[in-house]
Amino acid sequence: MPEDPITFAVIKNAMDAIVDEVAYTVIRTARSEIVKDVMDYSAAICDAKGEMVAQAKTIAQHLGAIPEAMAAVQARWGGQLAPGDAVVMNDPYSGGMHLPDIFMFYPVFEEGALLAWTVVICHHTDMGGRVPGSNAADSTEIYQEGIRIPPLKLYHAGVMDETLSAMIALNVRVPEIVLGDLRAQYAACQVGARELGALVRRYGADGMRGHLAGLLDYAERMARAEIATWPVGTYRFTDHIDSDGLSDEPVPLSVAITVVGDGTLKVDWAGSSPQVRAAINSTLSFTKSNSFLSVRCALRGDIPNNAGVFRCIEVTAPEGSVLNPISPAPVAARALTGYRVMDTMFGALAQIVPDIIPAAGEGGNTVVCLGGRHPDNRPFIIVDMISGCWGGRPDQDGIEAITNPSQNLSNTPVEVLERQHPVRIEEYALVPDSGGPGRFRGGMGLSRSYRLLAEDAVLQLRADRLRFAPYGLEGGMPGGAAGNWLGEGDAREAIPGKVTMRMRRGQLLTHHQAGGGGHGAPMARDPEAVAQDVWNGKVSVEAARRCYGVVIEGGALNRIETARLRGQQQGERA
Repeated sequence: MPEDPITFAVIKNAMDAIVDEVAYTVIRTARSEIVKDVMDYSAAICDAKGEMVAQAKTIAQHLGAIPEAMAAVQARWGGQLAPGDAVVMNDPYSGGMHLPDIFMFYPVFEEGALLAWTVVICHHTDMGGRVPGSNAADSTEIYQEGIRIPPLKLYHAGVMDETLSAMIALNVRVPEIVLGDLRAQYAACQVGARELGALVRRYGADGMRGHLAGLLDYAERMARAEIATWPVGTYRFTDHIDSDGLSDEPVPLSVAITVVGDGTLKVDWAGSSPQVRAAINSTLSFTKSNSFLSVRCALRGDIPNNAGVFRCIEVTAPEGSVLNPISPAPVAARALTGYRVMDTMFGALAQIVPDIIPAAGEGGNTVVCLGGRHPDNRPFIIVDMISGCWGGRPDQDGIEAITNPSQNLSNTPVEVLERQHPVRIEEYALVPDSGGPGRFRGGMGLSRSYRLLAEDAVLQLRADRLRFAPYGLEGGMPGGAAGNWLGEGDAREAIPGKVTMRMRRGQLLTHHQAGGGGHGAPMARDPEAVAQDVWNGKVSVEAARRCYGVVIEGGALNRIETARLRGQQQGERA
């Protein structure tokens, strides 16, 4: 422990408060729905070397990518920045993730020397390219996906660079929104710098440098101490993405987690799919980020969330694989692969710490993107990210209508979508029987339908788990599979999970998200809990009988028939 634990605790909590204030500033000043309503953004503070010392309660999935992005920034701009400067970048092959995610790095100086960096990452509504939203899964090279920004200065001493901002504005479909969100990032970075300055006035610049280093070391010690208690060995798991959307071939992800015994983990992705033609490839920085985050979810909650934890984890992925692609491989829809990275990691971690890890959730959010024009020719772009459910947990059911564990997203309010865009949401509901049966049932998937009110629009759909349903654990059953349909009634037609196509006025798109997997044997579930699920419309009478051996008659639990049926079914299975 640090020599002065009281001061150390004050600094730790102050850093957490500052980075959360940075995040709140983004919400208060952003222009786009995807930032201010969906909350697809992140905030962090790094020390002078670029190691993350604090992160906000935002998209954790982003933050493990900061070390690689920061290395690119420092290689280009090290020693050349001044107060008020800000560097932006989004190039996936310079440490970024995909083009809509723009990193902004703001150096904080004290007494003429670099003290820290405030960092804000936002998912922008559009980055140009072949389709509105710049997020299509069926692009075949990165040059189709939009404007790529290497580490460049967007602000010089507080003034936005006219050349770079003009280049961005010319290449995106909604420039006022994109530039507005970039200004929100800059304002938030300034707030972080201001509050760090207040700490420096209290503890001195050298004192703050020591405390920031102490935070990293403390997190590393705590993480190593806990990992050292895990059983030594190598634990393997494989999960799948349905396909890349351009072929029908499944895309396997295979991991081997080795617990070394000295507080170190080795995460090896050898055996995973080679890189694919479509845009679901994940850059190595993003693969590392999701691997780090998965391990962090299995550790104690009081370990600081900083890069000290990363020091304990070695991540490797074969070059040229779907988890470490070679340029110009497309990566726009890489978030889907990141979700499956976490599912695969959790499958292996469940063998190490089974009392902590839940069954698989919905498989990550579904992205529905609609782009077109209003009657007055103004462009509109909807980027709707549908967050679904968790799998059953070792001691509780899965949760419905909640963000994936890798993120802190929010579903876009129906009123916002309908007020600002030519679309009507005709269903927003839970899908009955979609939660995987188990002692603790998986959460139910969401259903959302969109009727287009414009003349036409380009639809991009990124969904998965249509073929490979979310897995259960400890005898739990898989969750219900996802599904997508265009049209209604007898004319309703199933469409693939990854598709770019045109919609016409009046057409209805319906998406059912997958349900979470169950945890534990279904026959171990309390019949009263099953009856409550039936009463709530989460489980049908028929599914209660088939999956749980529970008989519901007249809306009430029949205990005698339930005991008889369960005995019969258990005998048949034996």
